[in-house]
Amino acid sequence: MDQYMPIANITRTMRRVLPTHARIADDAKEAIQECISEFISFITAEANRRCHNDYRRTVTPEDVLAAMASLGFNNYLEPLTVFLTNHRAQNL
Repeated sequence: MDQYMPIANITRTMRRVLPTHARIADDAKEAIQECISEFISFITAEANRRCHNDYRRTVTPEDVLAAMASLGFNNYLEPLTVFLTNHRAQNL
């Protein structure tokens, strides 16, 4: 069974970037939910492949970043690296 991000989280995120008067159809929310699930699976599979090739079982944030780079999502690397750095600093 597939795991999905909760619709409430998706709706909240979508509303942040849409005009306040915009309405979001239920099927649009479901379509985004499916895209998110596929995107996560795509990145995770590549990160897991890298771990497997290195004889490791644990996927690290660096594996995810490397997977995104190898799959052509370079535009996301800088903001994700900044997020990861800030997250790690807060958890010291």
